[in-house]
Amino acid sequence: MATEINKETRGFETEAKQLLKLMIHSLYSNKEVFLRELISNASDAADKLRFEALSRPDIFEDDPDPKVVIDFDQEAGTVSISDNGIGMTRDDVISNLGTIARSGTAQFLESLSGDQKKDSQLIGQFGVGFYSAFIVADKVEVLTRKAGAAASEGVHWASSGESDYTIEGTEKASRGTTVILHLRDDAREFADSYRLKQIVKKYADHIAIPVLMPKLSEKDDEKGEASDKKTEYEAVNDAKALWTRPRTEVKAEEYEEFYKHISHDYEKPLGWSHNKVEGKLEYTSLLYVPTRAPFDLWNRDGVRGLKLYVQRVFIMDQAEQFLPLYLRFIKGVVDSNDISLNVSREILQKDPAVDSMRSALTKRALDMLSKLKKDDKDKYATFWREFGQVLKEGPGEDFANRENISKLLMFNSTHPESKGQDQSLEDYVARMKPEQEKIYYLIADSEKAAKNSPHLEIFRKKGIEVLLLADRIDEWLMSHLTECDGKSLQDVTRGELDLGKLDDETEKAEQEKREETFKPLLERVKTSLGDRIKESRVSHRLTDSPACLALDDDDMGAQMRKIMQASGQPVPETKPIFELNPDHPLINKLEQEQDEERFTDLISLLFDQASLADGNELEDPARFSRQLNKLLLELCD
Repeated sequence: MATEINKETRGFETEAKQLLKLMIHSLYSNKEVFLRELISNASDAADKLRFEALSRPDIFEDDPDPKVVIDFDQEAGTVSISDNGIGMTRDDVISNLGTIARSGTAQFLESLSGDQKKDSQLIGQFGVGFYSAFIVADKVEVLTRKAGAAASEGVHWASSGESDYTIEGTEKASRGTTVILHLRDDAREFADSYRLKQIVKKYADHIAIPVLMPKLSEKDDEKGEASDKKTEYEAVNDAKALWTRPRTEVKAEEYEEFYKHISHDYEKPLGWSHNKVEGKLEYTSLLYVPTRAPFDLWNRDGVRGLKLYVQRVFIMDQAEQFLPLYLRFIKGVVDSNDISLNVSREILQKDPAVDSMRSALTKRALDMLSKLKKDDKDKYATFWREFGQVLKEGPGEDFANRENISKLLMFNSTHPESKGQDQSLEDYVARMKPEQEKIYYLIADSEKAAKNSPHLEIFRKKGIEVLLLADRIDEWLMSHLTECDGKSLQDVTRGELDLGKLDDETEKAEQEKREETFKPLLERVKTSLGDRIKESRVSHRLTDSPACLALDDDDMGAQMRKIMQASGQPVPETKPIFELNPDHPLINKLEQEQDEERFTDLISLLFDQASLADGNELEDPARFSRQLNKLLLELCD
């Protein structure tokens, strides 16, 4: 009677309703994913139980060996997946099964493409795996009891996948959770021993706990169902943690399936690195490079990190202490013998063994990326497209590995073979002219603006390659990346351009002569523009354009100014240097202009034009428009 009193019917949240409708009506092309997700949930429950038992050994309840049991009934058309893991309380059931209050759900719904097979594979990645049960079932029941609770504190949850569910108390002798699926008519193929074993071998061979199924006699095997005798169970998966096996015994397909299990990703990884370290520290690591960026990649405070095991006992998900933030996309497992079993996140931050492991794992991850870059250019191009901007955070955050990171960076370039960000610093250095002393680069707001920048004119004339940078992080990156292979890096928009040995003595003498000749014009320009510029000078950068803007060596560039403004930080005032091309006919005409008002209008227009060419916003668009209209009117007259 007590259980009837606390029976209630509750409605699903709006987002949960959307998901249920999606599972039932759309994602049916790859139905078998339901078993992958439910076994994965059962495995997680076992991991949580083992972790809890470190401080409360009594919660094992004389049943210390975690397992998953799959039963089926062909006549009734049911499949049940049971575990003896941590289990759930009534509140846990309402929170986990009736409510979806996690940001991942909304992101999941936004990520759907309409491709049924592809969309069905997204399920686990966004934490909505339980709902995949409704792909094959028209009714789902859950029986569960929290480990350590009394048998009378069991919970029974049921739903037909419509707008509501029922929840009530029940007796449950054993801890853990049982999910009972009442299969739809078109999904009865799954109430079959052979079919279920096939799926378990495909998706759960590598999980560290046994998945048990009824052992069939030869007679039963012909029918595909269990006999009425007392059921014997057998493990249908290897049940050995994949990372504990020697590399030579693990197939590529097993590594790929294990990656999908720990990451809930539906695509194969781009690469992996499996290593066992012995000596002062003993640990095993298995690191993966994903193929696609997660939806929360740019949330630096989001969950990230490796799965941490200590002596094969699961300790925590997302242990972020083992890799730096710029490698937050790396997935994997680390299993240590040197960390305490009762470790907490706070203790991890102070453990010297963790510091040593972090250093070694960071180097291992960078070596894995370096190998990928060397061995498979297409795969590395995919990696760079997805994670390149995150890797660019590295030089500023990890001084010790700056050189290794710099060799992984890819850039656009003025080189004819460049078709996007596909040129490395090593490629550039290999092509440098014999007398070239610096690596030249240019930062702009877009790839198009970079390619058409007037600052490149002298470099094109002399056939000198320039790296083109247009990502928001690039100015910050280059402020921490000062050299490569002993060659310093030079921003072509900063300071007075000095090409060193690339300029011959005759050219240098000619430049000095022009600077002297144009001094009166430069003074006139400075007077006219006043505090809009820091100074005016003769340009050594330009061959075709009349003018351009340059920055002083220590001034903050436009990209960093925009980032600081967007974050609400005060931005130091900087004024550009206005450079004039003495060979341009317009500059020669300006020199001869006697009307000061007209001279002021023309030089102001020229300055605004140079500012626009740099991708800047005009300080006073109305003035620019007024002066331009005035000039056009004069030309029409």
